[in-house]
Amino acid sequence: MTASGPDEGRTPGDDAGDDGRDPMDEVRADLEAAERKIAGEIDPGARALVVAVAVLALLGSFSLPHAGAANGWEVLSFAPDATAESIALPSRIFVWLALVFGAIFSILALVTRRWVLAWLALAGSAVSIVFGMLSIWSRQTLPVGDPGAGPGIGLILGWITVMVLTFHWAKVVWTRTALQLAAEEELRNAAAQQENKGLLDD
Repeated sequence: MTASGPDEGRTPGDDAGDDGRDPMDEVRADLEAAERKIAGEIDPGARALVVAVAVLALLGSFSLPHAGAANGWEVLSFAPDATAESIALPSRIFVWLALVFGAIFSILALVTRRWVLAWLALAGSAVSIVFGMLSIWSRQTLPVGDPGAGPGIGLILGWITVMVLTFHWAKVVWTRTALQLAAEEELRNAAAQQENKGLLDD
């Protein structure tokens, strides 16, 4: 009768652990989970306060004159004062874009920290910059004899505010992209190490 040694009856797969799992598989799973989390979330950091203040300033600009006696809320609701000031289409599009993307989506992105909402806030705010510029230009180039007034302080403040929001959301989205790229690189390195280890074992 031969005595059985401590290694007798073990298979090559037992070297990976008592349960037969390779520790590198656990590392890979952890990295994939971290990558998915980074891919879906943002971390605005100190910019969150700047964005919050900018959103308040944007909403406050709607209460200020956009053209003559018509403020931003009246432009949104097609009020008589806005009609009397001959508010053009670019101004109406600008206030709606600023409200929906500059204010609402910015608030949602700050509360939920979802990357897709931050991206929508960035894209919509960027488009609203163009319409804000067209709004100011349309107020400065009214036809001769038109009773409408020039651009008001509310319109100018709102335009500047959406530029600030666009800048800060661009920085937040870019930072998130850089973190995701770093996580993907770490995942590729772990996969390469696992492959090299498998070749050495063979």
